[in-house]
Amino acid sequence: MSLALFSRRPAPAPVTPPAVEPEPWSETGETWTPEGVTVVERHWTQVYTVVLVYTAAQGYRHNVACLGCHFRTSANRRAGYDWLQLEDATAAATEHATTCRAIPRNIPARPDDDTVREQLRTWVTTSRNRVADEQIHLEKLDPLRLTIQRTNDWLEAALQHLAVDQPEILRTETSEHSDRVSYYARRLPQD
Repeated sequence: MSLALFSRRPAPAPVTPPAVEPEPWSETGETWTPEGVTVVERHWTQVYTVVLVYTAAQGYRHNVACLGCHFRTSANRRAGYDWLQLEDATAAATEHATTCRAIPRNIPARPDDDTVREQLRTWVTTSRNRVADEQIHLEKLDPLRLTIQRTNDWLEAALQHLAVDQPEILRTETSEHSDRVSYYARRLPQD
């Protein structure tokens, strides 16, 4: 009887919860959520193509992209601002979904890092002008987020490297009041 009081049992092994897999889209069975965006809504066209409403780092800036045709929108010209609020994005996605007849394309593959770095370099280069250094904002990349599939942290690190490697096309400036870094496409040289 005394032996029973002193017998030790091994502690139960901790139960590890199974990895949570994203729920497949009911329309296509896909679970794709591109890196760097939050998918807010999915609209379904009459030919089973998905129209996404998504946002990147700024939760109030919404974008619409069709995974069938090449339709993208990110601005509300009627209201005079260069982003879509959720209601505007929903209306644009609904309107496009009711008229689009494009069959679904394959989900875009995630490009390699060198390809995205080259796209960033091209974007910065085309932002340059002859008047002054042009401030560039990551939000301007939001319509391309489904193509580049990168987070803001990755994009900022790539822009920092570009500013170091090619200071003739890009410079950075850190705010004196915070750690916020601004990016400026360098003015084109005067001929």
